[in-house]
Amino acid sequence: MAMCKRVVRLLTNSGLCSASNFRYLNTSSSLSPPGFHFLQLSETIKPNLKRAFLVDTLALVRGLEAQGVPSKQAEAITAALTEVLNDCLENVAHSFVSKSEMQRYEMVQDSNLSKFYSKVQSLQLQHSLSSHTQGWSQEFILGGLELDWPRAGEHHFSMLQRETEKLRSDIEKMRSELRYEIDKVTAGQRLDLNLERGRIRDELANQNAETSNLTSTLDREIHSLKTQLETAKYEVIKYCIGALISISAVVLRLTFYK
Repeated sequence: MAMCKRVVRLLTNSGLCSASNFRYLNTSSSLSPPGFHFLQLSETIKPNLKRAFLVDTLALVRGLEAQGVPSKQAEAITAALTEVLNDCLENVAHSFVSKSEMQRYEMVQDSNLSKFYSKVQSLQLQHSLSSHTQGWSQEFILGGLELDWPRAGEHHFSMLQRETEKLRSDIEKMRSELRYEIDKVTAGQRLDLNLERGRIRDELANQNAETSNLTSTLDREIHSLKTQLETAKYEVIKYCIGALISISAVVLRLTFYK
């Protein structure tokens, strides 16, 4: 995005185009035929893109021609700038995740966590029911053999305490494991995010370098064209002066002979 702003700022400062000359259109807009038709906005677009970045080539080419650039070279420069802008926008669009995809990913994570919590609760309930059933069966056996109900109640209470402590320890263990898994997933996501940021930063740096090279190349070409134009102008002036001198000499000689 910084590269796009830099190219637009460069074009705006050079007076070749203004901000009102840029428009976004969808794929339903008609494509320009090969070449430059200056009665409409031309576009450089690939067939598989959903969005095109359009440039008013009429103003751009006229501005280059006003600075002394030939028409064919002005058209080539316009095509190169349009291609660079389209590539920049395409790279930026493919480098980021859409909001809908991020929300979908969060919904999937929430559903997985809710399923995990429900499964843990069901396992705890099953374990508690099975332990209670075993305790009651042992109490009935003891009651049938000894008919000592107070001792059976104390035994059942102690069993419930042991089961409660066991359930607490299991819950703490599962909580620690869940916390560890969450920390691990969070660390992995942070690492992936940092790697993605680094990759995007490298791509933007490469795009900036390419834009700088293109800008320097254009400056050199424009300077060379200006130099050639000045040289041609001096040659024409020299030939005109020589022709005038020759004509004057011929006229003087004819006048002298008369």
